[in-house]
Amino acid sequence: MTLRDEVGKRLPFLRWSVVRMVLGNRTLTTKWQVGDGREAALARYVVGNARKGDLSDAIATIDRFAYEKSFLINVGDEKGALLDAAVGRAKPKRCLELGTYCGYSALRTLRAAPDAHLFTVEFNADNAAIAQSVFDHAGVTDRVTILNGTLGDGGKTVDALREQHHFAANSLDFVFLDHTKDAYLPDLMLILREGWLRAGAIVVADNILTPGAPDYRAWMKAQEGVRFRSQEHKTHAEYQTLLKDVVLESVYLGA
Repeated sequence: MTLRDEVGKRLPFLRWSVVRMVLGNRTLTTKWQVGDGREAALARYVVGNARKGDLSDAIATIDRFAYEKSFLINVGDEKGALLDAAVGRAKPKRCLELGTYCGYSALRTLRAAPDAHLFTVEFNADNAAIAQSVFDHAGVTDRVTILNGTLGDGGKTVDALREQHHFAANSLDFVFLDHTKDAYLPDLMLILREGWLRAGAIVVADNILTPGAPDYRAWMKAQEGVRFRSQEHKTHAEYQTLLKDVVLESVYLGA
């Protein structure tokens, strides 16, 4: 790694792609795209540079794009390793992800759980299309289902999960939360009301500290030993080592 690369990793705010992201913050928080076309550029970069059908190379190519081309808001490599480990502990067959973005965390989940099928929910149709192209190139299309919507869209997505994809009591082994932070708790409560989680299922939540999900964090602390047993993993925000973050891993103890 060159000095320039090292500075960019440790001090990402010196990178122009991060400045552009900050300037486009309104678009980012409403559409979950930075607004400068970097997400579409990522899809082209993966198709043009990653070996077709190679899941691990697709992951590495996205990391390379985030470090060398444009900063991305997916979970990243450092926190991605924590996600990998949690998926490995869950040994899931059926996974649910809230917040697909460009498909990076989905790829890591599928690599860590080779026998699993992942259902990933993304409210931005453009992001969903980008992720689909990444999944197609990585050769995992048959193992992942994208739903365009949210769990809070009036029942449309929940009905689809129930009726089309057979989500039922005790059918869900793993959940990854990486979408709108103030939706973490209401969406988890909906999942619990539906009874989808089996005892022993694992729920992982990103960005607990940066930008933060305080209501979710406080609720999980109150549920310690009651409904969940949790562990906070101290780490850094994606693709840098300046901002601290926390990934919260919670094992469901049952109703």
